[in-house]
Amino acid sequence: MLETRKATVADAGLITRHRKAMFADIHEAPDAILDAMSRSFKPWVTRMLAAEKYIGWITSDGDLPVASAGLLVLDWAPHFLDPEGEHRGYILNIFVEPAYRKRGLARELVKLCMAESRNRGMGVVALHASAAGRPMYEKLGFESSNEMKYVEPHNTEE
Repeated sequence: MLETRKATVADAGLITRHRKAMFADIHEAPDAILDAMSRSFKPWVTRMLAAEKYIGWITSDGDLPVASAGLLVLDWAPHFLDPEGEHRGYILNIFVEPAYRKRGLARELVKLCMAESRNRGMGVVALHASAAGRPMYEKLGFESSNEMKYVEPHNTEE
């Protein structure tokens, strides 16, 4: 039976493994980069969970964790989309094990993230969508934005 619960600091390793698997699924990043990211991410997510700036959920089938997602609470200046808000939500680390996909687990986890952001008074929530995830997010009311990015080149050799 599938059950979903809030993540705790003890789940930092699982969240890290799911994040690595998510990026391995949707990007062609070298293993060395994913390993370096994971080494840096685990202590970061541990701190964010402890500070309640990362609120995560884990869905399990019995003792087997099969899906997870998180909401990051970001300090954000008041904006015309949220004139009184000082925080913005960012949904990240949405991952479902391959054998459990196409069952609505990701959708339910995103809905939990959205509900938490509403409970915290955040009027704006963002995420980055893979091509496969985009239709689901659009059905939940997400819209494409005009965001651009710059990525500082980094050394990929170890």
